Amino acid sequence: MNLTNRPVLVCGAGGFIGGHLVRHLLEQGATRVRAVDVKPFEDWCQLAAGAENIVLDLQERQACFRAAKGMQVVFQLAADMGGMGFIENNKALCMLSVLANTHMLLASRDSGVERFFYSSSACVYNGEKQVRPDAVALKEEDAYPALPEDGYGWEKLFSERMCRHFEEDFALQCRVARFHNVYGPLGTFEGGREKAPAAICRKVVEAKRTGRHEIEIWGSGNQTRSFMYIDDCIHGIQAICESEIREPINLGSSELVTINQLVDIVEEIAGVKLTRTYNLKAPKGVNGRNSDNTKIKTYLGWEPSIRLRDGMAKTYEWIESQMLRRVTA
Repeated sequence: MNLTNRPVLVCGAGGFIGGHLVRHLLEQGATRVRAVDVKPFEDWCQLAAGAENIVLDLQERQACFRAAKGMQVVFQLAADMGGMGFIENNKALCMLSVLANTHMLLASRDSGVERFFYSSSACVYNGEKQVRPDAVALKEEDAYPALPEDGYGWEKLFSERMCRHFEEDFALQCRVARFHNVYGPLGTFEGGREKAPAAICRKVVEAKRTGRHEIEIWGSGNQTRSFMYIDDCIHGIQAICESEIREPINLGSSELVTINQLVDIVEEIAGVKLTRTYNLKAPKGVNGRNSDNTKIKTYLGWEPSIRLRDGMAKTYEWIESQMLRRVTA
């Protein structure tokens, strides 16, 4: 399937990943891209002039039918979510995203959509396999027996099953990717929904600007994660959507680091050394999580490969520019 010659709908287009996806599709030559988000335009991370931009609440059934009308490919990225600080304290809000997923699947089925891409998450994985920082990389089958992240993870796992059964029962071709910690420029870096890479960049910029060379780290700092740069994520989304992969698949980097090592990287980029304090009561998520990329390499002959140091340099530069612009404005 070639996406560029089909009408494409991006749900959640005002968000970080959705905004990058819309821009990428237009750059690839897509001639009809409909971009939908619940936020007012001024709050979109990116607003592409070449897209049909619409503000709609996709938790509402009729809004989904309006969005899907005339579309052949749907990317369902819309969700009420954020970093660990948000999802641990807003479990009900996270689970309500199932309304958008359900209504969007129904609208896609009834509107003759050819392919439906669903953005799932590594939060679907069984928590008992993530209790140690040196945890073995997660394979796709490790989602069962089910014990996902409470709230957000359950919503994602349930919606994966809906995609499976809509394909089985209604022949709606679905593709499901489990994102692992996506980061990069033009994302949220403050306000409570930011993820660890952006939050650490913000804290380092603040420490450097104010001269208070201190940083608070959530948890012990020994938690391990892999982080995927946005360019790898967008490439993977398109490749998976266009492929014949009919099972949920990991989309993430396999470059594992501790949170302390992530701070080391940002300190080196910024040219500072900070005193660290550890907030052991703050949300910290699982102790260890990494992406096993065996299947995506088998299917696509590719895996996310942008080095964390390189992606963080671009991310830090962008966040620093945004913060310094406010100071000088």
